[in-house]
Amino acid sequence: MNRKEMNKNNPLRALSPDANGGGISQRMGLVMARAGIGKTAILVQIALDSLLRGKKVLHVNIGQSFEKTKIWYEDIFKDMVETYKLENSAEIMDEILPNRIIMTFKESSFSKPKLEERLNDLIYQNIFRPDCLMIDGLDFSNTDRQSMVEMRELMEAMDLHIWFSALLHREDERTSKNGVPAPCHEIDDLFDTVVLLRPEVEKKSVALDVIKDTTGSTDESGRILDLDPSTLMLTRV
Repeated sequence: MNRKEMNKNNPLRALSPDANGGGISQRMGLVMARAGIGKTAILVQIALDSLLRGKKVLHVNIGQSFEKTKIWYEDIFKDMVETYKLENSAEIMDEILPNRIIMTFKESSFSKPKLEERLNDLIYQNIFRPDCLMIDGLDFSNTDRQSMVEMRELMEAMDLHIWFSALLHREDERTSKNGVPAPCHEIDDLFDTVVLLRPEVEKKSVALDVIKDTTGSTDESGRILDLDPSTLMLTRV
């Protein structure tokens, strides 16, 4: 399969139907799950799909090292190559790597102003301007509403996609009226798309439920994708 065919057949077309990189230019998305279910794998697949469609991605990892994040990309790309029998994979990897930057923060040092400062350094020096921003590891239990309002303002000002991961806690059963669980239940109005990862032990898979989408890019709701726990690759239901 060539790159164009893989983009067309990527299960993520369920969330972003335009395989050519068009469609909506802004989205604030959220992937929620308990620890170890696959949040980072989903973010990296969204990032790689963007890179393979010619977009630029800034991956912000909070609390994890550059090397660990880099390995996530290498492993997921390898699985994509095997799944899709991708032709010229080495050349494609060389082509997309310059369009990805990994930025790391310690948990105590991340804030929107600090992110914006480092981002502006890249933009003003004409080094890098992302189309897609991944923020993995943000502690929503200690994130106030104003911080997320500012992130949405950043999305609008820079005309980009921002995807977050959020950790669910089994003992916290609070949900919003839209069904978005804690700790994001009181800020769910700030997200355009919310995806919940739900383990299905009997089927040995993880279901991806779209519990909110206001972008109009998908007519579907509920379970639209599965995540194979053995390969961490997405599949259509």
